[in-house]
Amino acid sequence: MDKPKSLADLFSQKIFRIPDYQRGYAWQKAQLKDFWEDLINLSGDRKHYTGVLTLREFSPGEISETDNEFWLVDDHSYTMYHIVDGQQRLTSFVVLLQAFIEFVRQFKENADKPDNEIYVTASLSLEDVIGLYLYKTKPMSPQYPTYKFGYTEDNPSYEYLRYKIFNEDGSPSIKETFYTLNLKNAKLYFGQQLKELYSEDGMDGLQEIYKKLTKRFLFNEYVIKGEFDVFVAFETMNNRGKRLSDLELLKNRLIYLTTLYTDEELDDAGRTSLRDAINSAWKEVYHQLGRNDKHPLNDDDFLKAHWIMYFHYSRKKGNDYIRFLLDEQFSPQKVHKKIERAVSLELPEEQPTDSEIDEADGDGDSLDDDADDRTEDAQGTDERTVASLQPIEIKRYVSSLQESAVHWFNSYHPHLAAGLPEEEKDALDRLNRIGMGYFRPLVMSVFKNEKNSAKRVDLLNHIERFIFIVFRLSQARSNNRSSEFYNAAREFNRNELSLDDLKQKLDAAASHCFHEDGSLNSSYFYNYLHKNFNSGSQSGYYGWSWLRYFLYEYELNLLSQNRQKKVAWEDLLKKPSDKISIEHIFPQTPTENWRKLFADVAEEDYSRYSGSIGNLLLLSMAINSSLQNHDFNDKKNPKRNDADVKTRNGYLDGSHSEIEVARCDTWTPAQIKARGLRLLNFMEKRWDIKFKSEEAKKALLFLEKENEDGTA
Repeated sequence: MDKPKSLADLFSQKIFRIPDYQRGYAWQKAQLKDFWEDLINLSGDRKHYTGVLTLREFSPGEISETDNEFWLVDDHSYTMYHIVDGQQRLTSFVVLLQAFIEFVRQFKENADKPDNEIYVTASLSLEDVIGLYLYKTKPMSPQYPTYKFGYTEDNPSYEYLRYKIFNEDGSPSIKETFYTLNLKNAKLYFGQQLKELYSEDGMDGLQEIYKKLTKRFLFNEYVIKGEFDVFVAFETMNNRGKRLSDLELLKNRLIYLTTLYTDEELDDAGRTSLRDAINSAWKEVYHQLGRNDKHPLNDDDFLKAHWIMYFHYSRKKGNDYIRFLLDEQFSPQKVHKKIERAVSLELPEEQPTDSEIDEADGDGDSLDDDADDRTEDAQGTDERTVASLQPIEIKRYVSSLQESAVHWFNSYHPHLAAGLPEEEKDALDRLNRIGMGYFRPLVMSVFKNEKNSAKRVDLLNHIERFIFIVFRLSQARSNNRSSEFYNAAREFNRNELSLDDLKQKLDAAASHCFHEDGSLNSSYFYNYLHKNFNSGSQSGYYGWSWLRYFLYEYELNLLSQNRQKKVAWEDLLKKPSDKISIEHIFPQTPTENWRKLFADVAEEDYSRYSGSIGNLLLLSMAINSSLQNHDFNDKKNPKRNDADVKTRNGYLDGSHSEIEVARCDTWTPAQIKARGLRLLNFMEKRWDIKFKSEEAKKALLFLEKENEDGTA
């Protein structure tokens, strides 16, 4: 390894490519901040050691005459390299440099000037900077730049870097991913930092930062020989600041395995085809995981869920899934280990002689036994051996990953799903609102393998009902029966279970929540609420974590085709800590006017009525604090100032639930009880349950003192 080199030295006569087995650009704000601070705080003539840049030189046969880089390499003046380690830092360098170029171009004095007339230093123009670090243009084809740094064409970020970061003309339709979002954010971040720097230090500051970046950021350059060594090295490396995700490690492992098969096991065409299949799968996976760039999905969550669906689930904690994938299923040893290929041979069966028949008749042995022996002997193997992990197994696995990715995304963001009927989107939305939990791998499996939308909706509704009854009402632990339904995801993926089997499993797993006559065993829910009503806060239903979900479902129930939706689920989650979207109609600290309406209720029982389900109201907007302890009529009606301008909403112009309550002339214990029973009747209808008796239902309102004994 030579002495450390500056970026100016590194980029001299070199072309860098990020290969297909590398992840995309993973740096986010924390790593960008570190990079910028290292640069800005470099004082005097000090140099900053940035790390090792590990490269693999292209062999002559890897660059054809049709490649865009060939004209630079042909006269041996340029050498092409794959970046094995250090791509995050080099990518940050070129993105910062591009932001620098764009920032200098936009100065008023540079308007309409070509790059060769805009100077960074006294002797260095923007055109010079671009040629040194970003791209060269072929004299006869200046419209086709040859980039000195970039991705290989099969990398998902290849086009984004060209057209969105380097601003090449003729941008095609580009699939954006989590990694392309990082590229976009890096450019925005560096652009803002340059703007701040210029506002403080002017052009001198920009010139100084350019010199630091190109001359005083140093790398050790290390060149690996041979493709085998490249993959071994890559598997042992992590880029600064961001560890490789399990999904990224697995991609490299699978590509590495393609290099281990013998030519007899996998010829050149097959090797290329398998590698293309891996790249295609990962391109789609990264696209799906990053489709919602504001809320990208986690790599490893998807990989683990697919492992559960495709292979098996274990109760071990932590990273057992990636250990299985790397150390067992897709280990190099499974390619190196050779097994005999079993071949069934059909051997001729000789006609038995008369003496053999007589002998068989005499001792009671049957000819069928002899035939069985001959059949067993006939099973043979040829002398060829093959890897215990076949290439077709890798191809099937990556195909499943690719196919599953869109279903994984749709399970999180059904409103962005293309081609899903509205009924199916609504069912997925409900599952996300209530918390899909450990059912997500099963949902992915169902969408992957069941093509009938109506049948999928039916199962989604069964799952939602199960979650509400078992977890939200009966308060089962969140991992209750998780192994059973993780295994069901795999079995359904393998066509070992039907949708009817899944529904039967759900019903059986929820059976403990019901009496023998089929009515709901409400004692679980009652005991939970009893603690809430009798705890220090005496919160009652207000302390039920799933009150929002229940009241939102009731609000949707009040909708009709002629009504406008007034409450968005997302609005209810903005401030979950203070439950600002839930209103106590009868306030927790009642005024004198309220006390008159509740004159027949002992003061120590006020909390029962304020915390009972019938007294809690879903608000369409955050008006809770402004209503406070106002009288019922004040809460019902909007408030206006002297100029007749509305200054506060009331129930009458609120949610459909608010409007329903506003139809009452007054609000007394009788109204709380009546509305509470109406809500519990809705619960029965909505989730297809039946309380054991009217008394059991009334007991859940907690309005009667006799309920204090803790029995339903």
